[in-house]
Amino acid sequence: MKNGIKRERVPPSARDTVRHELALLLSAGTFSAKELSGLIGISEKDVYDQLEHVRRSMKKGARVVRKPAECRKCGFLFSKRDRLSKPGRCPVCRAESIADPLFAIESARRSSS
Repeated sequence: MKNGIKRERVPPSARDTVRHELALLLSAGTFSAKELSGLIGISEKDVYDQLEHVRRSMKKGARVVRKPAECRKCGFLFSKRDRLSKPGRCPVCRAESIADPLFAIESARRSSS
């Protein structure tokens, strides 16, 4: 309340939500959680939490795809990892230099035959 005037709080519309912004960005290109964090203005940890919600709420025919993280030293690919977050250490060479996983939204295109 400033100058005795009470301002009414307007709830954000569906288009203004973080998840909606995240979905729009991911349908336009491929990004790491760090890049998404900078673009949307939330923490990297929150990006992973929101990605999980976006992944569960995708409409039929669309899905969140993940290019798995990769060890920069030995090239080990974390393809069987279910968690979306970046791993801390390579299980093969124990290196901590891991390339971030990348995310995008892929829409299934139906053939018109």
